[in-house]
Amino acid sequence: MSWFKQTCLSSVGKKYIMAVTGFMLGGFLLVHAAGNSSIFFGRHAFDSYAEHLHSLGFLVTIAEIGLLSIFLLHIITGISLYLHNLSARNNRYAVQKSAGGRTWGSRTMPYTGLAILAFILLHLINVRFVNQHQPVADIVNAVLTKPVYSLVYGTAMLVVGLHISHGFWSVFQSLGINHPKYNSLLRAISWIGCIVIAGIFLFIVLLLLFSNGQLA
Repeated sequence: MSWFKQTCLSSVGKKYIMAVTGFMLGGFLLVHAAGNSSIFFGRHAFDSYAEHLHSLGFLVTIAEIGLLSIFLLHIITGISLYLHNLSARNNRYAVQKSAGGRTWGSRTMPYTGLAILAFILLHLINVRFVNQHQPVADIVNAVLTKPVYSLVYGTAMLVVGLHISHGFWSVFQSLGINHPKYNSLLRAISWIGCIVIAGIFLFIVLLLLFSNGQLA
């Protein structure tokens, strides 16, 4: 077995994989949030952004395949680490005593991860696998003007915020960016990142719900 494969299959290697793929997915969420924020400038700006994105053609397809690969690697590695932790339950009491600084984000990572996976599948069904000849504003309006879907999407954004609040912090820790002098700053950066990303998506949900889809 090569050293690279052996490293990737080790617990430490898997944590590095989780950190790197999580960082890349976080970067995608930030870019996606920035692009979708064009809806705050009205229907025309939102549709123009979507049309420009689709005009990239095969580059979008390549990006989607790459994103799917990163996402699957993140999921598979996360499940592997979770199962490994379950197998080490004999030491559970000692671990819990020493982990007094754990947050809600860290405690719920497996569950919020599964919830996000379910939401992504729902989102793809509602937005991606529909008639793409419609203006994107109409597609989004058809979903988010329904109170039930608005509630589901809004809750999902809160779950995303909780998940990435620990995810960003884990990236710093796994990559060795950890020092008592700077940890407070790193935690603040992690929270700012998750609040910005989740907040933009949540405001979009609220905008469409309360405007009843009547974008300017």
